[in-house]
Amino acid sequence: MKTKKLIVFSGLLLVFLSLSSFKSEAYLHANLVSVAYQDGLLVYATFDGKEDYGYNFITKDKDGEEKTLTFQKVDDKVLEVFNLADEKLIGTKFKITFNRVITFTKDEDGMDDQDETNTITKLEKL
Repeated sequence: MKTKKLIVFSGLLLVFLSLSSFKSEAYLHANLVSVAYQDGLLVYATFDGKEDYGYNFITKDKDGEEKTLTFQKVDDKVLEVFNLADEKLIGTKFKITFNRVITFTKDEDGMDDQDETNTITKLEKL
């Protein structure tokens, strides 16, 4: 009798664990909503320095307000020409060609979340 109860209990436990793993898999895929790619964007900006989180450039928007634009990545070809870790380049104006990848997700509370990554692909000193 005890063996029968143990087998039934083990079977129910196995079914429960199997079903809960399917639910977790579905939740992982539901988090990623979409990804947007923007290639070949162009901006004129002044180099403001390198931080732990990226390379900062100052530009002006349509209303003439100064805005900081941060680039998280820089192509290796660009870094071969311009050492952006060098403080001597701070204040230098550049024409920047870059790509932007925006990932839209939902957090564990179901709220929308957006992660943006800007990558410099070409840099021209003005």
